Amino acid sequence: MNSIGNGAEGATPILLLKTKSIPNDGYEDQFSIKENVVFFEPAFVPVLEHIYLEEGLDIVRDLLRKKQIGKLANSKYGGLIFTSQRAVEAFARLVEEGKGDNTWPFLQDIPIYTVGPATSRALRAIPQEPPLNIYGSDTGNGEALAHYMLDHYEKWYQERDVKPPLLFLVGEQRRDIIPKTLMDPTLPDDRSIQVDELVVYGTGVMQSFEENFKRILLETKDKKMRWVVVFSPTGCEAMLRSLDLLDPKTGKAKSSKNLMEKNTFIATIGPTTRDFLQTTFGFEPDVCASKPSPEGVEEAIREYLNSKC
Repeated sequence: MNSIGNGAEGATPILLLKTKSIPNDGYEDQFSIKENVVFFEPAFVPVLEHIYLEEGLDIVRDLLRKKQIGKLANSKYGGLIFTSQRAVEAFARLVEEGKGDNTWPFLQDIPIYTVGPATSRALRAIPQEPPLNIYGSDTGNGEALAHYMLDHYEKWYQERDVKPPLLFLVGEQRRDIIPKTLMDPTLPDDRSIQVDELVVYGTGVMQSFEENFKRILLETKDKKMRWVVVFSPTGCEAMLRSLDLLDPKTGKAKSSKNLMEKNTFIATIGPTTRDFLQTTFGFEPDVCASKPSPEGVEEAIREYLNSKC
């Protein structure tokens, strides 16, 4: 966690409830631009703790060594799906292990599908020669990516009577929109795509999150306005509790009126986190980004601010 309050005078604190990406973080870059009347001072408050799950990684390792992920006719999987940076990091670790191994397969013959600029950047950073074939990064969300894959994957394997399944590397907590869309029983048999999910990492709330978040809230309590950006359902409860917005008796959020009086505004990265706050805690965030990206979050915040002027 980084401290805040020592930046440019008049800057609006924006508390990003995520681990800062290395070496560059798109959210830090986006919210460090000081060209507007309202400009921001970003600070990161890590929420999630990720643990690689060796059981899942062993399966992927074995598939790679036996050339079961590739375009060969006898390969089990014809492509990969990633919607999480952590899944990419787990996969990158396996690729690094295989350097110099003659049994290691070439992955340039398969499509690798992803959504979101951060996940795409992480995939492109994997040292593979020739580079990986990455598709779908501009689709914006899982549902749009799934519809894109229905057409793209069919063309990729158009010479085959049956398309090989896709392997989807995931965390313990994920949405099922991609498998549901690709394996929708209403699709014609020649359109649907078999998707196998494989869990390669687990996620939990960092023990230090609540303490760190309360500390940075204290540092920024006198600011005219501050924003909190939430990136995942994990940690929402601790966030609301830290803001004194959670009723311990009901487990539901208190009235957001008090929050507004305290000058704190909440933005979510997308509809999954917004819906979780609404259905689980009865809490309505101020902003929901239409695109899960640094630009999408800032655009949503600025639209909200303009609507209040």
